[in-house]
Amino acid sequence: MKTYLDCYPCFLRQALAAARLAEASEPQQKVILDRVLDLLKHIDLASTPPEIGDQVHRLVRQEIESGDPYRAVKEISTRRALALYPRLKALLAEADDPLEMAARLSIAGNIIDFGPVQKYDLWDTVERVLAQPFSVDDRAAFRESLDRVGKGAGTAPLLYLADNAGETVFDRLLIETLPVPVVYVVKGGPVLNDATREDAKAAGLDRVATIVDNGTNAMGTVLNRCSDDFRHLYNGAKMVIAKGQANYETLSDEGSKVFFLLQVKCPVIARDAGVPVGSIILKQG
Repeated sequence: MKTYLDCYPCFLRQALAAARLAEASEPQQKVILDRVLDLLKHIDLASTPPEIGDQVHRLVRQEIESGDPYRAVKEISTRRALALYPRLKALLAEADDPLEMAARLSIAGNIIDFGPVQKYDLWDTVERVLAQPFSVDDRAAFRESLDRVGKGAGTAPLLYLADNAGETVFDRLLIETLPVPVVYVVKGGPVLNDATREDAKAAGLDRVATIVDNGTNAMGTVLNRCSDDFRHLYNGAKMVIAKGQANYETLSDEGSKVFFLLQVKCPVIARDAGVPVGSIILKQG
């Protein structure tokens, strides 16, 4: 997905939010915004928003000399999600269709996103997503793909591309329901509140999946920035679950083995996907 002019205010807002989380001084915040404005003068709109966002957040980290401005926020998000985990497991145990329930819960967790959204009520979101119709509904293709992976020859795993810390707990619920082995893919370094290996382990993903990183700290999955090891896994995978908006932005042209699970929180993505803001999506690439 290309970058739209509407993305510019979001880049500035994210830069300011990251600087304030890191307790940057007001003069530092001004320098950061000036540098981001200068960066935006020269960007190529053919690049995806996460590719531009990567440059923005790298600039912020350099200016404030902070490796991970969102570290505390990520830890809090994971603790809050884990506190709901027993309640969510109980919902799954009572579900007539555990796979659909688990997919919806995974999508509900996608509200934990400090890019477009900074305030949310987690349980209210769960209740909304469990009742809400899909705006894009490729559940049948999703089930068929899982069935093919489960019956196929060889050992190619299902790749599950993580999005945010805390959301990881909701991903765990879906992985525990899937009938096939899963490789859970996190970022190779911190960016925004995206999940790293440390965040995934804190959510218990090491108990239910093999955790690997993609070799980069760019948002989404920018394949030409990822490690050779990850690209080998990706190219060999028969099915990929891609969580969240940034993975949609970077992989929306990657073909039918990719399934996107997300909440649409951004007007630009809503326009690109042809759905209203607030929609929930299970979409085959």
